Amino acid sequence: MTIQDLGYTNALEEFRTEQNLDSFEVGRILSEHKERYVIKTPTQEYDAELIGNLRYTAESRYDFPAVGDWVAFSEYDEGKALIHAIYPRNSIIERRAVGVSGKVQIIATNIDYGLIVQAVNRDFNINRLERYLTICNASKVEPIIILSKIDLLDEAGLQNIINQIKQRIKDITILTVSNQIAKGYDTLNQIIQKGKTYCLLGSSGVGKSTLLNNLAGKQQMKTGEISASVNKGKHITSHRELIVLDNGGILIDNPGMREVGIADTSSGLETTFETIIEYADNCRFKDCTHIHEQGCAILEAVENGEIDKDSYSNFRKMEKEKIHFESDAKERKKKDKDLGKMIRNVQKQRRNNKY
Repeated sequence: MTIQDLGYTNALEEFRTEQNLDSFEVGRILSEHKERYVIKTPTQEYDAELIGNLRYTAESRYDFPAVGDWVAFSEYDEGKALIHAIYPRNSIIERRAVGVSGKVQIIATNIDYGLIVQAVNRDFNINRLERYLTICNASKVEPIIILSKIDLLDEAGLQNIINQIKQRIKDITILTVSNQIAKGYDTLNQIIQKGKTYCLLGSSGVGKSTLLNNLAGKQQMKTGEISASVNKGKHITSHRELIVLDNGGILIDNPGMREVGIADTSSGLETTFETIIEYADNCRFKDCTHIHEQGCAILEAVENGEIDKDSYSNFRKMEKEKIHFESDAKERKKKDKDLGKMIRNVQKQRRNNKY
């Protein structure tokens, strides 16, 4: 294995030289857990932590490493390392942090393709597909839809689901697999490219870990038995992890996401719902809310069936979430700024009292 097999590029090497990081080793974050990290190089894995300066100067989640990041590090003991710098990211897949207003959760970085996995049984939800699609589009990551557990449907039922997707989501690759009979993996293996990074996205129980095991040809992730009552595999994966496949592809597995919250994803919404945006551009009202105005181009297109009604409803819901997130983020930034000002005033006062 070479460093290029892990996804290292000429642009990253140029950054290393420009920033005088040649004295440090370079590796990729394999996994993270509470500010502890595993770094992978072509020859070894290291347990790592941040140097104090990086930790104390960090202003947001973006200043900490995430799975998929390239980092400069030094070994201080056998298998132990300190992270000195994070290399620039070419993409960040993120969502709104669960239960925390105005904050994001980084799912993975430096991703080339997002593999959006949905089971064709009870999990299938086209609105959720559009959410994952929006997250990928906002990150400039090429999405690929994988429909799993196709052995649970007959051919007509499967084709019906594919037609539903094509009606609402244009120009996207759709692949079908069965984990029980290992069907569809030849096609999936053919699209996975050496040195490219793929991130698995999907809810718990859709078969992501089983899919990873089949791609790897061995047991990489534990999988749970199928529950007869709900026809779902039990949720096993508890953290993100990067794995290099035998064919050279790089795969990042993720815990199942119960919530797919939309953050600041204007570009993602515009790409996912391109047809709606095009009608909005042609709307006769510059300040149209596209909700109740007579003569609104979007509402007329929905009425005429040119825009899918459910898709438009999903778009409006996600747009509201984006606006809400931006408002929360702005308020949090103001509070952080006020707190910083208060701390500086206290420090100044203490210095004055000292003298």
